[in-house]
Amino acid sequence: MLTVERLEQLIKKGQQVLNTKDSQSSFLFDTDQYVNSQEFKLWKLQVIQYLQDNLSNDNQYLISFSNDLRSHSKKSVMAGIKILESLLEDANLGLLKQPKAEQTIDPIALLYKLFDRFHLVARQLRSRHGNRDTIDIKDEYDVQDVLHTLLLLDFDDIRAEEWTPSHAGSSSRMDFLLRDFKIVIEVKKTRSSLTVKELGEQLIVDIERYQSHPNCEILLCFVYDPDGYVRNPRGIENDLSREEGDLKVRVYIRP
Repeated sequence: MLTVERLEQLIKKGQQVLNTKDSQSSFLFDTDQYVNSQEFKLWKLQVIQYLQDNLSNDNQYLISFSNDLRSHSKKSVMAGIKILESLLEDANLGLLKQPKAEQTIDPIALLYKLFDRFHLVARQLRSRHGNRDTIDIKDEYDVQDVLHTLLLLDFDDIRAEEWTPSHAGSSSRMDFLLRDFKIVIEVKKTRSSLTVKELGEQLIVDIERYQSHPNCEILLCFVYDPDGYVRNPRGIENDLSREEGDLKVRVYIRP
C-alpha cells in the first residue's frame, strides 16, 4: 500500500543523492553536473519498485519517473524528486487510485456453492412464464447438461467426456475435468431403481479408477438426489470422502 511516510523517505533519499558527486573524472562532461552513478541507480530502483508495487502499470507517475530518469545528471534527479513530491501531494489529498488486488479463485468453494444451489436452479428451470417449455431433469445426462452450463460461469477450461484409465479390464468417460485445477467431477442422479448400496459401489469404482489418472488430484462426486432416496446423505458422504494416496475424494449429496 502506498504510504506518505515511504514517499517522504524516497524524496529524502533523492535529495541525498542530489548532493553526491560523480567520482569518475571524464573529459566528456562536467562531473559537477552529475551525481554518483551507483547511488543514483540504487535510488531509482527503489523508487520504481515501490511504484510498481503500489500503482497500476498505466499510472502516469510511474511512467514519467521511469522514462524521465535516463541519466545520473543532477537535472534528472531533480525531475525525479519533483515527480515524487507531486505524487506525495496527491496522496495527501486522497486522489490516488490503488490497483485492484488480484483475486485468487478457490475452485472447491465455488463448486461447493454450485452443488448446494443446484436444486434451486433445477426448480427455477421448471417455472417459466406463459407455460413455456421447461427443462425437467430426469436423468444423469440432464444433470450433466445443467451442471456444465453452470460451470461455464466460473471456469474457462472444462473438459467433458474424457476417457479414464482402464479399471478391471474396461474404461469409461469422466463427466468433467477442470484441468487447470486437476479436479474431476463425477455426476450421479438417484432413482427408485438404484439402491443406496449400488450407488455406494459405483462411487467406490470411480474412486479406484481415478487413483491412476495423471490429471486428477481431487475427485468430486456430485450426487443429485431431488426425491430424497438417500436417507442418510451425510453419513454416506463421510464414509466415502477420503484421501487415497495422492487423490483427495469428496462426495456431495444434494439436496
